[in-house]
Amino acid sequence: MAQPLRLAVCLFSGVTALDYQGPIELLKFVSPKYLSSSRSVMFPIPPAYSIDVTYLSHNLEPIEPAAGPLILPDASYDTTGSKTQYDIILVPGGAHAALQNVADPIVLFLKGQAPGAKYIMSVCTGSWFLAKAGILNGKKATTNKAAFTLIMEDTSDLPITWIKKARWTVDDNNRLWTSSGVTAGQDMANGFLQHLIGEPNAEVIRHRVEMSTRTEGEDEFAEHFGLLKD
Repeated sequence: MAQPLRLAVCLFSGVTALDYQGPIELLKFVSPKYLSSSRSVMFPIPPAYSIDVTYLSHNLEPIEPAAGPLILPDASYDTTGSKTQYDIILVPGGAHAALQNVADPIVLFLKGQAPGAKYIMSVCTGSWFLAKAGILNGKKATTNKAAFTLIMEDTSDLPITWIKKARWTVDDNNRLWTSSGVTAGQDMANGFLQHLIGEPNAEVIRHRVEMSTRTEGEDEFAEHFGLLKD
């Protein structure tokens, strides 16, 4: 039987919806609901883990993302942060101004959750939240290449190794995952699934969603945004 893992998605007003929805489209194949259905026979090896998702926000009001329909959260940071320890944290991004406006409760939540979390992931500028929470100290990370210089300068006082040319990064113990901008989150999610449930199962999921993936270093956007000149 698959070991259940609880995943918290950190939402906020102005969030880029594809930052979290892209990875979730892959991770849904190992949800308890999916694995309990007849469709789970698609996996060559029974997945060792299932992932149950909870969507968090500042309150229970509908969230207006940067694009797309309103989002209804399941719970708020202040009501779950001290009561539930999540196994996986997924932090999407958004415009830098949006991140600054909503940072405090999210950063506080991350600080409380990080010591007990098995995995922590960010997509796009979501890595800025991780940096503010001290989670990236002594670690390597990446972020959206269009916002790379801004975020690197904003966190210049912190001991973070920002990787300019990276589609996504993962630390040596496979615990901390960060991706570049928006669509890179799906490539990171594929890498995460390869680690969590094995490449044969991850391959089946890629085929189901007709997805071509990129590895950690396959990143043409660093050069496009002039990050490799020095």
